[in-house]
Amino acid sequence: MVITTTPKKNHAQKICRVLAKKYLAACCQIVGPIESHYVWKNRVEVNKEYLCLIKTTKARYKELEKAIKKIHPYEVPEIIATDISNGYKPYLNWLGNAVK
Repeated sequence: MVITTTPKKNHAQKICRVLAKKYLAACCQIVGPIESHYVWKNRVEVNKEYLCLIKTTKARYKELEKAIKKIHPYEVPEIIATDISNGYKPYLNWLGNAVK
């Protein structure tokens, strides 16, 4: 699973739409707005953001990252991948088939 955050909902929607259309993600969910506290250029920032939860496979990660970077509005976008170590087998099978 990959996560990224965006400053506006329409940015999150565009990212999710592109990833699904290119079969880089089986499912994308948008959560928010959320409140993010982070350090940027030596200042603590507090902003509303939208969190994208992106389901993909390890094999598609590099291409997915490249697609996100191409359309993401941030100078340095958050793109973090976490392994799915366990889950409902029929769902995981569907996920793998959806991104081939």
